Amino acid sequence: MSILIKDTTLITMNEKKEIFEHIDLVIEKDKIKYIGTDTEGVVVDKTIDGRGKITMPGLVNTHTHIPMSLFRNYADDLPFWEWLHDRILPLEVNLKGEHVYWGSMLSIAEMIRSGITSFSDMYFFVGDIAEAVKETGIRGFLSLSVTDGEGEREKALRETEEFIETWDGSENGRINVRIAPHAPYTCSDEFLKNLVELSTIYDKGINIHVSESQEEMDESFEKYGMSPVERLDKLGVLRDNTIAVHCVNLSDRDIEILKTRGVSVSNNPGSNLKLGNGFARVEDLLKSGVNVSLGTDGAASNNNLNMFEEITLASLVNKGLNKDPESVPALKALEMATIDGARALGKNSDIGSIELGKKADIILINTEQPHFYPKYNVVSSLVYSAQASDVDTVIVDGKVLMENRKFETIDLRNVLEKSEKMAKDLLK
Repeated sequence: MSILIKDTTLITMNEKKEIFEHIDLVIEKDKIKYIGTDTEGVVVDKTIDGRGKITMPGLVNTHTHIPMSLFRNYADDLPFWEWLHDRILPLEVNLKGEHVYWGSMLSIAEMIRSGITSFSDMYFFVGDIAEAVKETGIRGFLSLSVTDGEGEREKALRETEEFIETWDGSENGRINVRIAPHAPYTCSDEFLKNLVELSTIYDKGINIHVSESQEEMDESFEKYGMSPVERLDKLGVLRDNTIAVHCVNLSDRDIEILKTRGVSVSNNPGSNLKLGNGFARVEDLLKSGVNVSLGTDGAASNNNLNMFEEITLASLVNKGLNKDPESVPALKALEMATIDGARALGKNSDIGSIELGKKADIILINTEQPHFYPKYNVVSSLVYSAQASDVDTVIVDGKVLMENRKFETIDLRNVLEKSEKMAKDLLK
């Protein structure tokens, strides 16, 4: 399909961060073919009126656990260690592929509605997550979350390898596979080395929770005499294709290691706040040159998958924390949610900005809302004023997934009913 977006305000997020008013954009198949004003007489299959709308790159969510939408509002207002070990992990034992599939469908509907076109996930029953991604048209970076339980190591390595060989690069490249040791405190040194070796063989990036809570820090120093970052560096886990998630408790030495190794950090401000884990040192990470992206985490700890909320928090929290109104300015927060997220995933040559030849992963924001007026600064309006409900149209890989807030690939009523049934089934 070819699509013309006509007379829109375009935020490119390219290297120059160019913004154009009254511009046209042509999509041919899955790529961006033309950006300009000379489209008179151009023949396309579909024309979208861009007047009153901001056209921008789709949002890139670099950390979540989408099946956990089934746990939304189930275990709130608890300390992290209790939330994880006493409430979430015991419930996850009951999970089956059917639960994961419908939880994934529910989350994908929520993500598309809020302008997310790419997400990076780590969980179980990943084949069922991949099926949901395949059906809905979103772009997914998927990984099997693995831990080092007794007798589980060989199975985890085998299943990770099988998932890579079955799904990686499928659906015109919409489905990408990464490798995901759950966390330093759930993986032994030997197991982490095994996963690094697998990452090298298949040239796959690594996702891992790092330095999320004080309990994790205390345990790491007690058992290993070093921080989680120092231990992971010693084991070769930290590389330029690694995404270290959370990184709330970092020393100056940790930040230097992350910078030296080219690691990207996925900042999840909403989840970190809700679980009381603290504040990532985003300003220090950015000043050191570490690439910082944004993630929502799962809906069990957030409790939504709203990247516009994360964009706002990423800027506001750091201003308050650093007592500096210039900390994480609006443009940087928007970069974290788009091109910097794509860079973390190693896909910034394909997604994260609107440029000729790149993938057509695009969203349109309806600015004909009271909170967008007066229209002084388009970037500030997106970071400080926009709501997820302002997302009007979502295009991924050149295919319209939602237009005028109506899904093209999802039967929402069926998803809502089935996910409610699955959630109740887990509590039996």
